[in-house]
Amino acid sequence: MRIFISAGEPSGDLHAANLVRSIRRRLPDAEFVGYGGAKLAGAGAEVLFPLVDLAVMWFLHVLINLVTFVRLVFRADRYFRDQRPDAVVLIDYPGLHWWIARRAKARGIPVFYFVPPQLWAWAGWRVRKVQKFVDQVLCSLPFEPAWYQARGVSDAVYVGHPYFDELAARPLDDGFLSEQRLRPGSLVAILPGSRTQELKRNLPDMIRAAHELAARRPDVRFAVACLHERHRAMAEQMIAELPESRGTTAAVRPTIEVFAARTPELIRLARVAWAVSGSVGLELMADELPSVVLYKVRRFDLWIARPFIKARYISLVNLLADDEVFPESLTWKDAAPDLVRWALAWLDDTEERAVRTHALAVLKRRVAHPGATDRAAERIVARLSRTIASRPAAAAVSSPAPYRGPHEPGPRQPARHERRA
Repeated sequence: MRIFISAGEPSGDLHAANLVRSIRRRLPDAEFVGYGGAKLAGAGAEVLFPLVDLAVMWFLHVLINLVTFVRLVFRADRYFRDQRPDAVVLIDYPGLHWWIARRAKARGIPVFYFVPPQLWAWAGWRVRKVQKFVDQVLCSLPFEPAWYQARGVSDAVYVGHPYFDELAARPLDDGFLSEQRLRPGSLVAILPGSRTQELKRNLPDMIRAAHELAARRPDVRFAVACLHERHRAMAEQMIAELPESRGTTAAVRPTIEVFAARTPELIRLARVAWAVSGSVGLELMADELPSVVLYKVRRFDLWIARPFIKARYISLVNLLADDEVFPESLTWKDAAPDLVRWALAWLDDTEERAVRTHALAVLKRRVAHPGATDRAAERIVARLSRTIASRPAAAAVSSPAPYRGPHEPGPRQPARHERRA
């Protein structure tokens, strides 16, 4: 059995790798190929293109990379034509994935969407693409199946969020934790995002907030959690180049350290977090860490997007709670004052902090259940097993002609003298 799998973001790459391992436990001979990153390759899949390196958002960045996206669609289509996988599995990353799903469906290949994009939050009309091109939606949030089914997508099932699988299995560096706990002062964890674009937009406000908070609480220290060493170097450069906030003196200049691949440890150590909206919010919830969620965008992008945003919140945690458990802000304005205000509340007011941690603990008990990846794998394998089992009988009845694109040659027609013969 051959499965084409595609993930375009670091979190999706992780989910794809875990899904590959789970399916392979059930189908040891399965082959995997597609688009992704280092984690997917490490799970034994053949990565045709490092799509994770192309993790972009908002209109301008998509347009800049449009030629590359078009080439990837054609490359996937050629693979579907020449190798004909038994299934296509897509993980989040809408836009490109709609086109890949379209080509797979045209080739008669079943399409599964694992961790589907949050259509209910924005661009709800895109559910028509799911109706046309996706055979089964494996939902990560408990309210999603009802939303899809109300809009004509009958095969949408809740399997849970795969991020909780990773959290359950993730080891922590005890040596690093012990070393950091010996240091004085409360820690504020700064999580500016896993995309380069997010880092550049969100970190400046967070650095300014660190300067302002240090002026009022000199005992507080700060740690920036970066995805890898390249982001670490970028963050250190931004910290060095950003002008200090007014009122900050050398005596209260904040200690801002930058770490790569230490996000779980820093979340465990922190008293407060400033984080970008994304799946990391689930990890903050699991650790019951009071956090402020920030997502900085350009003013023009927000103006364009506002009419399409339908959800009340941008944070997954708030969406799951249906309440603003994490104060959040989607804005083009300076968010540093809000970051400072909430950090002071949680650092100085133990009662306010206790209210937040209790709400997070209640939500954690309700939704943070591991096993989503295995449940998704079981669904995919069961569906494919039924399809493959029915193939001989279907082939005996009729064998439909393969789909041919507009530029593909059809079957060779006999020459005129051959027809006469």
